[in-house]
Amino acid sequence: MEKSFKAMVVSEAGNKQYRRAIVQRQIKDLPEGDVLVRVYYSSLNYKDALSASGNRGVTRKYPHTPGIDAAGVVEKSTDSTFQVGDEVIVTSYDLGMNTAGGFGQYIRVPAGWVVPLPDGLSLRQAMCYGTAGFTAALSILQLVNHGVLPEHGDILVSGATGGVGSIAVPILAKQGYTVVAVNGATDQSDYLKSIGAQRIISIEDAVDTSGRPMLAARWAGSVDVVGGDLLTTTIKSMNANGVVTTCGNIASPDLPINVFPFILRGVTLVGIDSQNCPMAVRQKAWDKLSREWQVTQIETVVEEITLDELDQRIGKMLTRGSKGRAIVNMQS
Repeated sequence: MEKSFKAMVVSEAGNKQYRRAIVQRQIKDLPEGDVLVRVYYSSLNYKDALSASGNRGVTRKYPHTPGIDAAGVVEKSTDSTFQVGDEVIVTSYDLGMNTAGGFGQYIRVPAGWVVPLPDGLSLRQAMCYGTAGFTAALSILQLVNHGVLPEHGDILVSGATGGVGSIAVPILAKQGYTVVAVNGATDQSDYLKSIGAQRIISIEDAVDTSGRPMLAARWAGSVDVVGGDLLTTTIKSMNANGVVTTCGNIASPDLPINVFPFILRGVTLVGIDSQNCPMAVRQKAWDKLSREWQVTQIETVVEEITLDELDQRIGKMLTRGSKGRAIVNMQS
């Protein structure tokens, strides 16, 4: 008998409306792939919330199972790299976008998408980080690779209460950096201090509206997940040879900027692409997260939910009413 499993499926309901439901699916319904993984944990990211609400820029065809993150155990593999029983992580690539994702209890994917679970991490811990933590690690790797040291000055983290920011702040603090976090529309100062931010500034303090081409130097580095005017202001406010990483556009995809910060201060702007990151860099980031960059206060950042509770949490994320990370226990 064909094995069935539970999954969230998003379907078109007409008149540009989409319906989310937990349904039974069968293994044979999954796309072709080298590795069949039983998913034990997934996590909720903003891209998942967009896919789950019918955003055609993320997912082209419906019905669809979102979930760009999955951690589980190999149940079948036609690639000798992986054996039955191996614990693995699958994030990024096309998972959860146009390939059935981690909000199902099984996924089937190409072997090239699969990362062996590093020593030092459990499946649950891996999803406490997920794509958000992985993206934070990639951002910090770029700061380090570009020579930004703790003694060079403050590091600004925007979107600090979100998934990426909530992981970037404690990792940076653990490595000795002075972290300045941008507070959101709702005051989360106590939360930000609890995860390692030394100073908190308001959005108004982080965004300049004067239109000046350059601003007083304030930051040695930055992890930006917001984009728009906040990213523009950050670039204009960097120290000489400062480094800004950018991985999101929740405020705006537009970047109204001139060349002066780049040619007069030597500022570096680094884009972070977690989706198509080379496997060698991918494994290095996960290795860091499993060792010296492990976040000791990760449970402060994470809330565990069931698959049945996922729909409500997606709605909360879409209205920007969530903070930190939500991981989904797929076997509950």
